[in-house]
Amino acid sequence: MRTVLGIALVVCLYFAPTLFDRVVLPAAAPYLPGAKMPPPGHEAASAPLGTPPASTGSAAFVLQESPKEGQRLVAYDPCRPVHYVVRPDNALPGGDVLIREAVAAVSQASGLQFVYDGPTTEAPSDDRSAFQPDRYGKRWVPVLIAWSTPAETPGLAGNVAGLGGSGYVEAAGQPLVLEAGQVRLDAPDLAGIIASRPDGAAEVRAIIMHELAHVLGLDHVNDPTQLMYAENMGVRNFAAGDLAGLALLGSGPCVPQL
Repeated sequence: MRTVLGIALVVCLYFAPTLFDRVVLPAAAPYLPGAKMPPPGHEAASAPLGTPPASTGSAAFVLQESPKEGQRLVAYDPCRPVHYVVRPDNALPGGDVLIREAVAAVSQASGLQFVYDGPTTEAPSDDRSAFQPDRYGKRWVPVLIAWSTPAETPGLAGNVAGLGGSGYVEAAGQPLVLEAGQVRLDAPDLAGIIASRPDGAAEVRAIIMHELAHVLGLDHVNDPTQLMYAENMGVRNFAAGDLAGLALLGSGPCVPQL
């Protein structure tokens, strides 16, 4: 196991539109057996399920760059719950609690409603399919949180503690919507943090929060007082800029056509 005491563990994002680039649903498309996308409108409510907190007024946040001209905000649909699953292989003792706490913090900051669907055997992948009906039913796949290793996820090599991000889907004539998010956590490094630091559990929770914020659409900032600073060395909770960005991302468009 690599030593982690006294080094900055970098928390990173991947926002790879090439994974799900332009999964475009034609208007009013019927669902057919063997389709490559779910029937539209699954769990879509007529209004957002939650309310984002009032903005802090801070501008210390950065949204991930939108691949669609004219659409600055690419977010999860607030009129549907954000489902998530956990791949428990390599899990840290107490890691389930840290994930629940991190999800609760992100939900509170964004107003998005998260639903835990339980454990999964799905492994993280750079080419994850956004629609896996045999595994998850006729819906977009849930966010996948996986305790991983550099051997399984080469992007975790070195001092990288985690990776997080989402792809996107699009209905014809509608805004892009984030889907199929993944969080990949470097289990050996994070176990070392918990074993070697008095506040190790809080640090690991903060890393998971950081990665989940990437999943929802936040990018890194240059401000070391924010949790979304890449080489965070002491911030354990979302700061004013993080909160302002997450509140904005919780106010994305509802797209029942997906």
